[in-house]
Amino acid sequence: MQEVFGDLAAVQRCTLHKRRNVADHLPEREKAWVDAKLVKAFNHPDLGLRHAKHLAGLLDKVHPGAANSLREGLEEMFTVSRLGIDGRLAKTLVTSNLVESMISIARTTNRNVTRWRDDHTALRWTAVGMLNAERSFRRIKGYKQMPQLVEALHRHAHPETAASTKTVGAAAKDSRRIATQVPRDSGHPPRRAGTG
Repeated sequence: MQEVFGDLAAVQRCTLHKRRNVADHLPEREKAWVDAKLVKAFNHPDLGLRHAKHLAGLLDKVHPGAANSLREGLEEMFTVSRLGIDGRLAKTLVTSNLVESMISIARTTNRNVTRWRDDHTALRWTAVGMLNAERSFRRIKGYKQMPQLVEALHRHAHPETAASTKTVGAAAKDSRRIATQVPRDSGHPPRRAGTG
């Protein structure tokens, strides 16, 4: 992500995997209360990061492995809330369940391949697996909030234009209209009425 998008990358780590990773470093008797603290931190975006850092400090003394696991990528646990996304869409985006389902189906498809000729073959079969996965796609929970996500990502990527009163959707419509208009002097013959 960083290599392609640089500082513009908005990475959200899976909160469920973070909770499991931290629990893997704890004895059985400690898992429940630490997990409860993490759930509370992840559900309160304003104070959550501070509470999670405090919890890591508490764990440092007795369970340094759990503390280190918690600190790793901790800022990225709050990306969705930092973007201002909440509700059902936020619950969907803070886990990696969506992509894991697709990857699982792609792996099942690729298991049937017995001979990999080159990298292009691997890419093609991966694409076939993703197309197979597409058949089982449904709307994500919170899909009606997608315009809010687009706006937030636009503000994140273009902070200098974030103050603009034009919405991202309106700007996209304008750019489509501009891109689809062909100037008369472009060398293209003029359209006849009724030819679309």
